[in-house]
Amino acid sequence: MFRSFLKAKIHRVTTTVSNVDYEGSCEIDGVLLDAAGIGSYEQIQIYNINNGNRFSTYAIRGKDNSGIISVNGAAAHKADVGDILIIASYAMLDENEISGHKPNLCYVNEKNELTHSK
Repeated sequence: MFRSFLKAKIHRVTTTVSNVDYEGSCEIDGVLLDAAGIGSYEQIQIYNINNGNRFSTYAIRGKDNSGIISVNGAAAHKADVGDILIIASYAMLDENEISGHKPNLCYVNEKNELTHSK
């Protein structure tokens, strides 16, 4: 039996762009994607701390060290520039993988620069 577990979390990033006239996705600074272990086009869940919206989309790689967090397409209706977000991805694990599993937890400063990870 497989169960769903948190794989990665980028905690409290600030939305820098909200663009409804763009094909759906969330562009994320490449340094943050690498630290979290989230791949381009991987499904992600976004939790908006400001307004409580929760939605899914997919990640696209932004320029390294750009600080970009761009919520695009229909999802742009759920996040405004300046909103604080949690970005998460999940993995399906079988019973043998669960005991050793630890998610990649990434934390940023107010400029969306990686400060530390666990």
